[in-house]
Amino acid sequence: MFSMNWFYGILTSLGLKQKKAKLLFLGLDNAGKTTLLYMLSDERLAQHQPTQYPTSEELSMGKIKFNAFDLGGHQIARRVWKDYYAKVDAVVYLVDASEKERFMESKKELDALLLDESLANVPFLVLGNKIDVSYAASEDELRYYLGLTGLNTGKSKVDLTETNIRPLELFMCSIVRKMGYGEGFEWLSQYIK
Repeated sequence: MFSMNWFYGILTSLGLKQKKAKLLFLGLDNAGKTTLLYMLSDERLAQHQPTQYPTSEELSMGKIKFNAFDLGGHQIARRVWKDYYAKVDAVVYLVDASEKERFMESKKELDALLLDESLANVPFLVLGNKIDVSYAASEDELRYYLGLTGLNTGKSKVDLTETNIRPLELFMCSIVRKMGYGEGFEWLSQYIK
């Protein structure tokens, strides 16, 4: 189980104590964006209605402030994603690993984000959520269907100063079981400037 104190401790140990960041939580509807936002905000697990309008939460952990935006994932909501790309520090892209029939749709949206020039230097944390469901895809399977094989930078810190590679990695998680996403945020925090 990950608590806010644990999350704060990770970020502080990585030297992000005085930083502010703008994170976008993107992905198809029902992937877990709102659940993750509230889990990080107040460790509250509840049933949420589909996000109709963009919402944001300021996550304060000590002297760190994150503005996290949940923009919704239904088709109409995806049209406004571009309006939030300015000055974004990272994208957290969620995929429901148990909805294999939607992997191609999710890949299409992720590809569009990765090709968008305004996000060219932005790190991407891809979370394969709902691994607690018995028929969820494995990490290798999800990586294959999302076309991420060979594009990932690795789960450890990679020095990107000499390369023109964007930080991009897939972490499998279960938000409701509070597992996996903490490691993803730990990885992501290394690349927030």
